[in-house]
This record gives sequence, C-alpha cells and structure tokens, in this order.
Amino acid sequence: MIHTLLAFENDFDPEDRKKVYWSLNEAKINIERYCVYQDRCHHEVRQKLLEHGIYGDILENILTDLITDNFLDEERFARSYVRGKYTQKQWGRNKIMAGLKTKFVSPYCIKIGMTEIDDDTYFSNLVAILTKKDRLTKFKNQYDRYSKLSSFAASKGYEYDLIGQAIATLK
Repeated sequence: MIHTLLAFENDFDPEDRKKVYWSLNEAKINIERYCVYQDRCHHEVRQKLLEHGIYGDILENILTDLITDNFLDEERFARSYVRGKYTQKQWGRNKIMAGLKTKFVSPYCIKIGMTEIDDDTYFSNLVAILTKKDRLTKFKNQYDRYSKLSSFAASKGYEYDLIGQAIATLK
C-alpha cells in the first residue's frame, strides 16, 4: 500500500498544475509582499510577474510603481546579496560577481555592491577557511595539499593570487 502511494507521488509533475493568473490588484499586492519579504532584483520580479500572466505595459507600470515606492531597488539588492553571500556562505569576489551577473544586475550596481567587502577581513576570512580545510582534509604530499586547498578556495570564488598568499601563510 505504501509503495503504491510513493509511486503515485513520484508520478506527479509540478508542471501539470494549473497556472494561477493574477488580476492587476492581486499582482500589485502579491508582488509588493514578495519584495518586502527580502530584497529582490528587477529580473526576479519580472519573472514572477510573467509567471502569473502579467505582460507588456501592465508589467512595466507595476515595475515602475515598485521602484518609485521603494519596494524595488537594485543597488540595495546588490549590497544585501554581497553581504549575505560573503558573511554567511563565505564566498569570494569572483563567485559573488558571477551570481549577480546571472541575476542581470547592472555593472554599476555590482560595483556598488562589492564595496560591502572589506579587503582586510576578506584576506583573513580566506586564511580562516583554508586553515579549517587544511585541518579537516588528509593529503598525500605537499603538492596534493596545495592542489586541494587552492581548488577549494577557487571554487568558493577567491582570486588565485590571494589563494597563493594565503596558503603560504599556513606553512
């Protein structure tokens, strides 16, 4: 009996659900709530409106209203995105910039957002991350150690010149 229920759940396709289309008033209320919950970029809001059947001039008018009422601010979004990814996930500059570019944030706002990273703490965070990784990983030799630590830091988005300096400080 349980097996058949699990098989039925696996057959459910989320695309089969009916699309929920919003009226103009519903769209304004729901999208304001969506923007208040956390900072959003223009692309995310546009996709959400398109997902719910809001197109054309109506979509542009809603976006304009959101910007003028300060529900939507791309510079504020870039700053909070950088702060969050840097402090919570300990990402490096490269990965953060790539994330902002995938959200179609303007280069100007990316530049403004990247000012949230302090250079001194940036390097000390990299050293702390590598120290922890060095402690928790087993290495065959020095080359393997350098290779694993540098690839780990690069996957976190740190710059290669800083990675080399940080690994040198660990020795």
